[in-house]
Amino acid sequence: MSDSTEGTTAHPNPIRRIDARSLRGLAHPLRMSILEMLSLDGPATATGLSARLGENTGTVSWHLRHLAQHGFIEEEAGRGTKRERWWRAVKDTKVLETAEFHQDSDVRGALSVYMHELVQQYFSRVTNYLSESWEGDWQRAGTVSDWKNLRLTPAQLKALNEELMAVIARHTPAPGAETPPESLPVIVQLQSFPRKERRDG
Repeated sequence: MSDSTEGTTAHPNPIRRIDARSLRGLAHPLRMSILEMLSLDGPATATGLSARLGENTGTVSWHLRHLAQHGFIEEEAGRGTKRERWWRAVKDTKVLETAEFHQDSDVRGALSVYMHELVQQYFSRVTNYLSESWEGDWQRAGTVSDWKNLRLTPAQLKALNEELMAVIARHTPAPGAETPPESLPVIVQLQSFPRKERRDG
């Protein structure tokens, strides 16, 4: 399985393939939450993040430095002070080929933590959306859907994913492009995977 938190077709950012070292550096619930916040909401300080996360500022600062050491975040130059630094997510497209690590006992634990936390993030985004109040056209703009009647070969499933990525790419604004004032950030989550059949008898 190939995992990408940002579809490679939809973003012109450089592609970063996550190796064993960086996977171990990222695979921690708090670090993944910090990276998600910086990716979705932009630069922040340890103080601001700790307030949102309900964590000690010193703990958040330690994890920020750890993320920076592994190249997932960077300090925002020209902003902040010696005592209060601003951090931002590195703009790249992270790709993880999970098949590379399934047989590696030294990395399998980190892979399990990473995938579990990633799915939890996906779930939390949907539940947050459903719990919030939306008005006007936004009430009918989103969707939570699934399809259960497909039967595909591996090649067909891969082709389906590539076509879906291409659709998202067509709707992704170019860097620096102006967007309508009524627009809001939109998250598209794609999970497509085979299911092992279970038959009685």
